[in-house]
Amino acid sequence: MEKYTSGGVKLLLRVEGFCVLIAACIAYNNISSDWKKFFWLFFLPDISLIGYLVGKNFGAIAYNTLHSYILPISLFLIAYLSNHPQIFPYIIIWAAHIGFDRALGYGLKYASGFNDTHLGKIQGWRTK
Repeated sequence: MEKYTSGGVKLLLRVEGFCVLIAACIAYNNISSDWKKFFWLFFLPDISLIGYLVGKNFGAIAYNTLHSYILPISLFLIAYLSNHPQIFPYIIIWAAHIGFDRALGYGLKYASGFNDTHLGKIQGWRTK
């Protein structure tokens, strides 16, 4: 059995990520007009890449923590239930970033290295 997702399933997951990106942009546009904030914060989850300076396993954990939908959805539920809608724009930007990464093929990482993702091996990146 192949370690990575491939074929039509891989394409479906990437299209799904693109749909999340588009939906998040539409949602953001409906609740905020501050697109400067969007662009300034869009790549903030990539700060998790610093984890790879510690090692592959720690890097994968750090990356996956900030590139899974679990935290933004949980934060959305908490913000919604506690009536803190001012947090919604940040959550939407976070979800948009994850969708963007998934659309490009940057999936959740395996501890074997940055290039090894649930969406397949990333080609063209030189890592140790």
